[in-house]
Amino acid sequence: MQVRALIVAVLVAVFLEGGQDSQAASHKTHAVFLGAPKHVPYSKTGDPAGAAADEKELKIRALIVDGVVKEWTTGESHDVTDRSFVIRRALRLNDSLPGDKPAATGRWVWQRGPWILIDRSTGHVTALKLPDYDPGVSQVSWFRDYAAYCGLSASGKSLYAVVAQLTVRKPVLAKKLAALDADHSDPACAQTEWQRDPLQVTFHPAGNAAQSFNIVPGSAALVEESDDAPETPQPAAAPQ
Repeated sequence: MQVRALIVAVLVAVFLEGGQDSQAASHKTHAVFLGAPKHVPYSKTGDPAGAAADEKELKIRALIVDGVVKEWTTGESHDVTDRSFVIRRALRLNDSLPGDKPAATGRWVWQRGPWILIDRSTGHVTALKLPDYDPGVSQVSWFRDYAAYCGLSASGKSLYAVVAQLTVRKPVLAKKLAALDADHSDPACAQTEWQRDPLQVTFHPAGNAAQSFNIVPGSAALVEESDDAPETPQPAAAPQ
């Protein structure tokens, strides 16, 4: 009986060790980083909604995942958690008209795009849909998984104070700040400011008094998924 018990114990140990090796092999470590910055031509001619009047260049960086350029980005990144961060996408658009003669390199312009969420662990890139976000008006200020910015109504005539939380469809805050004229100041809002305790956000619409709002803090809504392969169910032990 002792010999049989020893053989069973050895077989169980070998099985468990093999399972651990298989799980370790199924987990792939991804290399995610931003490349060196470079400058590209940029102006209101190519990006009427996003470029300032005096801008001539846009600083961009490549988002590289496992050695492959996944996106082009611009501006500063913000760490949401220890494994996820957000940054603004940079878009390269074809600016050729239908009647233009084909050129060897084509005609292209750079534009500021939407914000994206990157998971360093899985390498996944997600485009963020921020409510009432307008690239020509909204300057996003991040805190934790909250984005605060001046938003624009669907009619384009009203400026709103907006606080959005990642992965939550309804904004945490949406309050009208002011009417927006066609000849509004550029920028329409200065950078929004955060205060931690109590949690408060202050908006600075151009030509109007600053307005502050208290935010009721909640749990983080961002759910980070694992990149591990699903575990294979272990066979039931044979009856003794």
